[in-house]
Amino acid sequence: MLLPVLFALGAALSNALATVLQRKAALTVPKSEGLRVGLILDLLRRPVWLVGIVAVITAGVCQAVALATGPITVVQPLFVLELPLALVIAAALLQGRLSRTGWLAVATVVVGLGVVLFAASPAGNRTQVPMTHWIPAVAVCVAAIAALVVAALRRPEGRGRAACFGLAAAISYAMTAALMKTSMHTLDDGGITAFFTTWQTYGFALFGVCALFFLENAMQSGPLVASQPALTLGDACVSLALGITVYAEYVRTGWWLVPQLLGAALIAAGVLALSRLPLARALASEEKEQAGEGTADAGTPAP
Repeated sequence: MLLPVLFALGAALSNALATVLQRKAALTVPKSEGLRVGLILDLLRRPVWLVGIVAVITAGVCQAVALATGPITVVQPLFVLELPLALVIAAALLQGRLSRTGWLAVATVVVGLGVVLFAASPAGNRTQVPMTHWIPAVAVCVAAIAALVVAALRRPEGRGRAACFGLAAAISYAMTAALMKTSMHTLDDGGITAFFTTWQTYGFALFGVCALFFLENAMQSGPLVASQPALTLGDACVSLALGITVYAEYVRTGWWLVPQLLGAALIAAGVLALSRLPLARALASEEKEQAGEGTADAGTPAP
């Protein structure tokens, strides 16, 4: 279990770096009221966004190794560490610092994650999944993503819109991980030819692109306090559900559900507290507008 945990942590760190760089880039391009495809073309002209994409690729490689060697119910929950890591990186890049409240929130997330994983004790590592499991899983996730996108487009710019796009990105990331796991086992068993001839390979690529697209729109749609909890907690919860229903992985039940729920509550509280920090809000869209007016900077809260 050590190998998948280490690579999952490496993926979380790379994704945290990518998040900081991509948020900085996303706030330098024109906003749009709709779902703008040209957003990606604008971002391609930003070097900082391209560096962020390199970090995304690194994270993808680490995640692929983690999923190939361990259960999805262990690997994906570790990605809740992205936000704490992102804020530490942001503090360094912005020459700021995390307050005591920030460090307390980081500790709350870490403790909560440890409690959940210990209490759940996820196990199982199925390598092949029948189509009877894939069809309903993909159908439900696609329907949920479509509903969230429609809901987002019907809302004005703000928290509701950002949360919908963030949750759509979370489901897309969870599906990406689930499909990637099968693809990695196919690569291990059948080689590169089998990898490029299995539908899961193209499935995880498609969901991955969609996840990135929804994430970029979530960044521009509203504050981090709305999009980040939806993204962080949504990815972990949907991945857990997919691990259990698709890959037949299992977690402890009975009275063990009590500490699991306690740990989940600690994670939720910590993530929410972190997303409210001035340092986190400095990377959100409302800070950009106020910074342009000279009323806020990267290390202080907006008035």
